[in-house]
Amino acid sequence: MSFSRWKAVCAVGALAGAVATPVDADAAPTASYEASIPFADHGAIYDWRANGDKGIWVQSAHHQWFYGTLLGTCLGLDTAWRIGFVTDAGGEFDRWSSIVVPHQIRCQLTSFVPSAAPPAGRRTGLG
Repeated sequence: MSFSRWKAVCAVGALAGAVATPVDADAAPTASYEASIPFADHGAIYDWRANGDKGIWVQSAHHQWFYGTLLGTCLGLDTAWRIGFVTDAGGEFDRWSSIVVPHQIRCQLTSFVPSAAPPAGRRTGLG
């Protein structure tokens, strides 16, 4: 294999590793890639916890946590006992999805990334 071809293979490998790196447990809930929970409309969401009215932690059925940043203030999210998850036509919950707080409007996500578990003391949604 020539040296220039070897450099190209290494560059592609490094790029693939950078894209698939999850969030550090001590870092803020942001990542280098957007995530999704497939089959969210068929029980793939296990738990959720509100981050005030600005974001939401969502736990998949495989017990992996994700953080969704909301487009704006989601009134009532911080005190809600239940919410609705609005998925795409394929049943996947991702950055294009939204949540519905009862008696409020739909709240659109702008980002959905892998995250560490929410801080202790946050009220549990489903679990």
